[in-house]
Amino acid sequence: MSTYQVPRGTFDILPDESYKWQFVIKVFREIAREFNYKEIVTPIFEKSEIFERSVGESSDIVEKEMYKFEDKKGRVFALRPEGTAPVVRSFIENGLSLKTNSSKLYYLGPMFRYDRPQKGRYRQFYQYGIENIGSTNPFVDAEVIALAYRFLTKLGLKNFALQINSIGCKNCTTDYDDALKEYFNPSLVELCSDCRNRLLKNPKRLLDCKVKSCKAIAQEAPSMLDYLDEDCTANFDKVKEYLTAMEIPFIVNPKIVRGLDYYSQTAFEFIDTNLGAQNTLVGGGRYDTLAEQLGGKNMPGIGFAGGFERLILSMEEEKLSFGLQQVPKVYLVALGTEARIAGLKLIMEMRRMGISTEYDPDKTSMNAQMKMANRTGAEFALILGEDELKNNNIILKDLTKGEQKIIKIPDIIKSIKDK
Repeated sequence: MSTYQVPRGTFDILPDESYKWQFVIKVFREIAREFNYKEIVTPIFEKSEIFERSVGESSDIVEKEMYKFEDKKGRVFALRPEGTAPVVRSFIENGLSLKTNSSKLYYLGPMFRYDRPQKGRYRQFYQYGIENIGSTNPFVDAEVIALAYRFLTKLGLKNFALQINSIGCKNCTTDYDDALKEYFNPSLVELCSDCRNRLLKNPKRLLDCKVKSCKAIAQEAPSMLDYLDEDCTANFDKVKEYLTAMEIPFIVNPKIVRGLDYYSQTAFEFIDTNLGAQNTLVGGGRYDTLAEQLGGKNMPGIGFAGGFERLILSMEEEKLSFGLQQVPKVYLVALGTEARIAGLKLIMEMRRMGISTEYDPDKTSMNAQMKMANRTGAEFALILGEDELKNNNIILKDLTKGEQKIIKIPDIIKSIKDK
């Protein structure tokens, strides 16, 4: 056993698995381009105040899960636990609202939360997400949801459901909070300690608790939909209308509130219907006051985020393809000193022409090199010995069919590229 092991709640992405990650990232980038979203990359750590102000002091992230540290000057930073606040901070700081085509953004990268590790959930995890900043038009809400739907369906996933809700705005949420307090107070002693704390600071968070006893108590809780004001009701109706027009199926679930304080109005989740308790593939919503909380002007926004770990797990559960693992196109078999020197020049020429080529200098015999060629999964073996070299020839062997033919060395690259 190694002297050192990977930290608890983290994992190595090994070569036999990395192609899966490359595949889903590639598809996500393609879908983002379809919707004209551009990539933004923010630092892995930010001032901790950014998350404390935006996510909410009563959230699990701020209270229990942030990795915080002081630098040599006593400034407090945090490894980013989520991607929205850093993107909005960058949007404000760099004046992206003044730049054309800079309001539709996507990001990829690691996030960090000190959470209890479990299946599909880690302390260092990798997220993809999008943010659309600057518009309150409910069409934007529907389009953001449509991007997530398009991504999941492009991957081939079928066992998922879209659940949507409106959690209102500051004008209509006070009465709802009061109604929740009245509903949950008689069951106060039966609630978990987190929910007892949430009831005072943010009662809607009780609807998001994953503890079974709390979920049972919340089953008959009042619905936010009964407390929406006229504007929020009209907005939510439009979101549903646009989703219907886009032929995106959805379920209205009044229990969807999301776990961060900056959300308002539209909230949504894509749920994997095959996974257990940790079954959210994508989650997001509108955050119309976040920019102001971070010191900017009033700039409404909406976005979503999802974890690659759970996404890949869902794809594996549905036995979906991740494409082919990386293998070389060609394996060079060189026999003799002069053939090896000539072979080195040849493989560099092939690589410059975009042909993936492998060669193992530690294998010298014909048998050992051919075994390695088959082991790598290469499509072709190029066999170059002293006799072939004298005649300016090389043997091209198709390892899948077992066929081979002699080709002039100057013609070999064209022959491979034509196949």
